[in-house]
Amino acid sequence: MASLRDIKSRINSTKKTSHITKAMQMVSAAKLNRAETNAKSFVPYMEKIQEVVASIALGSNDVNHPMLVKRPVKKTGYLVITADRGLAGAYNSNVLRAVYSKIQERHKSDEEYAIIAIGRMGKDFFLKRNMKVMLDISGLPDQPNFADIMEITSKTVAMFSDGTFDELYMYYNHYVSAITQEVTTKKILPLSDLANSTKLMSYEYEPSAEAILQVLLPQYAESLIYGALLDAKASEHASRMTAMKSATDNAAELIDNLTLSYNRARQAAITQELTEIVAGAAALE
Repeated sequence: MASLRDIKSRINSTKKTSHITKAMQMVSAAKLNRAETNAKSFVPYMEKIQEVVASIALGSNDVNHPMLVKRPVKKTGYLVITADRGLAGAYNSNVLRAVYSKIQERHKSDEEYAIIAIGRMGKDFFLKRNMKVMLDISGLPDQPNFADIMEITSKTVAMFSDGTFDELYMYYNHYVSAITQEVTTKKILPLSDLANSTKLMSYEYEPSAEAILQVLLPQYAESLIYGALLDAKASEHASRMTAMKSATDNAAELIDNLTLSYNRARQAAITQELTEIVAGAAALE
């Protein structure tokens, strides 16, 4: 049985850990409120640009843009959004497990796919398995601006345009609520499902539809990535808040159990001392 000193030491160390996890929970809760607001505020912009792009692309018969055309798939791109650090429950592992199993299922060679990693956890995961990461970015702020990821999004879209890969899928955690986040797969390129995504409107525009889409389509694809990143950041803070709350609750339960063990051991020690005193007194009689 552990000594009283050992049990007391474990109680003190567990209390210190619970203070840290409680502080991390409160910080994540504050970050979640802002991240959730950012993600929801971006939705109207996404819906409007999607409406405009779909209406122009599908309302003109002479539009022929490479980003709208399906082509034979020789190489598939996977854009994976993870966090830069752990302590967020299954936030990172769920996404990485989903994309890794899909790659193993669909591809027989490293030449058949390309990986773009947003977040250090994803990059490290693939590099440890000798899977080539063509683009990566880490160290993003908790509340990212579009300027923070503009370079990687523009490079990703350009890689599709120049034929580096023929289709692009995005994997990330979709924020449902503070306790629920869902791993989501979304096909970003080519933009072949615009007809099913929004209602069509009639616009008057100039110059030509092709000239307008030449500018709008890359911006739309980049905004899809940015919108998913905002969604994923909200999911990350929610997952970390939940994980830290669970850790704090577990620490409190452990402290209660250790305190009970400490009191029992202390009671046993006192009983033992009393027994020895009584036995010694009886021996002197």
